[in-house]
Amino acid sequence: MGELLQYAKRRADSLRGDNVTKTTYDAKPGTHLQLWLLVFAVVFPIAVAVIVSTKQTGVVTSLGDLLPGSYAVENYREALVDYQFGRFMWNSLAMSVVIVVGKLVVSVFAAMAIVYYRVPYKDLVFLFILFTLLLPVPVRFIPLFQLMNDLGWSNTILAITVPYIASATTVFILRQHFLSIPTSIVETAKLDGVGPLRFMLFVLIPMSKGVLVGVSIIMFVYAWNQYLWPLIIIDSEANQVAQVGLQLLQGDVQGGQLSWSLVMAGSTLTLLPPLLLMIVFRKPLLETFSIQQK
Repeated sequence: MGELLQYAKRRADSLRGDNVTKTTYDAKPGTHLQLWLLVFAVVFPIAVAVIVSTKQTGVVTSLGDLLPGSYAVENYREALVDYQFGRFMWNSLAMSVVIVVGKLVVSVFAAMAIVYYRVPYKDLVFLFILFTLLLPVPVRFIPLFQLMNDLGWSNTILAITVPYIASATTVFILRQHFLSIPTSIVETAKLDGVGPLRFMLFVLIPMSKGVLVGVSIIMFVYAWNQYLWPLIIIDSEANQVAQVGLQLLQGDVQGGQLSWSLVMAGSTLTLLPPLLLMIVFRKPLLETFSIQQK
């Protein structure tokens, strides 16, 4: 078993090395200009949102208004404390973590069964799993809403997490990765008497750490941005998530005028968790995208 784990670790390192291909191109000045324009188009709205969140009212009528203000601390404190946006973010974090963990567990077992087990009609089952991607999510809301009410889960964290536990996309990505693992490792594990669970825990998962991290980031961002379903199934304002909390901030009118500085403060706070995760785990995320392309 020890020799198998050492071999699996060496093979995983080599596979990660194979996935990282460094290619350099002689970029022309026009190419650099296009890239900088694209970066500016992406960053500029975010920068405006951050600047507006530091203003007193957040009204921008000229270029001179795009200078940072001095009300950043007051606006962020008001959003987090007075409007309980910190609670909304905590609810979103709890929802996202539960969805990510649940999806990983279900998807790893499903992908492992599809790749390594002799299941009758498993290709047909896999095609059926992929077929679920063609069903728009709003189509399932009415029967799902009725089911949540029948189970007594409405207005609870179960209602906004359990329906998202199964993921065809995650199963597909993990299946593609498991197929890239040499069959010699599987045969060696069988000869050493390694059972399915031990093979998954001590061989398969250690060899898939990068992909699992990348998939987790994708799933976290997807879960964090959920808006429509929590808006439908959650009645209590205290149990709402950050995306719906933004709508609640937009609904606050002070003196007949919408406080855009408060809205942009909430938007900036909502952007931070997925942005930080994507920056920190950039390499595993790119590795996952390379598997999808293959």
